[in-house]
Amino acid sequence: MPRLRAGIALVLTLIVVGGAVSLAQRFGVIEGAGAGIRVPPKDFNDGGFTICKWMFRSDRSEAGGIGWSTDYPYGEINLLTRLSELTRVQVSRRGSNVNYWVVQLTDDQLFECPMLIGSDVGTAALSNTEVQRLRQYLLKGGFLWVDDFWGTPAWDQWTDQIMRVLPEFPIVDVAPADPIRHALFNITEVKQVPSIFSWGGPGSDPRERGSDSPHADFRAIADDHGRIMVVMTHNTDIGDSMEREGDDPAYFAAFSPDGYALATNIVLYALTH
Repeated sequence: MPRLRAGIALVLTLIVVGGAVSLAQRFGVIEGAGAGIRVPPKDFNDGGFTICKWMFRSDRSEAGGIGWSTDYPYGEINLLTRLSELTRVQVSRRGSNVNYWVVQLTDDQLFECPMLIGSDVGTAALSNTEVQRLRQYLLKGGFLWVDDFWGTPAWDQWTDQIMRVLPEFPIVDVAPADPIRHALFNITEVKQVPSIFSWGGPGSDPRERGSDSPHADFRAIADDHGRIMVVMTHNTDIGDSMEREGDDPAYFAAFSPDGYALATNIVLYALTH
């Protein structure tokens, strides 16, 4: 793992430094829903991999979160861009720009999404219709990664919602030997990544909720055949490790290589299972 981590760190450093600024800085667009909601056309599947950001209703707020649009759109843009550079995954594009989309669970396009990403899901409140739609999507082979939700209240709200969706399947810690940990990189530990805005610099405490977020949790829900349908990175902000890759060299060095290694494994697992 150390050699693999060093390799991806070197490649990413050359890419980011060579570009001088992060993708977010280059495009200069507002973070979150203010960046514009890219709703996919009816037939958007062009054979390339894309990510659908899950847009949901929140009925509560969390410190540092902005609901579904947390880490949008640059977490998705940067992940897709680096996947195309670091792997052989064919990424969907329009010209030189990667395609990324926003979907609601009630959208017909949901079932064309190879992967959903949800952020700040500890604030999500699903309708009965949305519960049934997400259940259909996951049982038909869909994949959901939820990230950047912290502490016990957020965890409790999320588990209440996802257990309405998949009540017969337990939430478990991802086992050390699970294929998702070894799809490309060997992930022995999921790092706790604080938001760049709450980070105090090298060596600082990464626990955004103090004692209520003692470490990162890497958990999942699998179907009867052992295929992971939902993967959860709780008490960590893997999205910021990608979104903020070029904002601070020290933040990049501390978090981005490990963040991209985990995200790459998750994508490769979703594509092959």
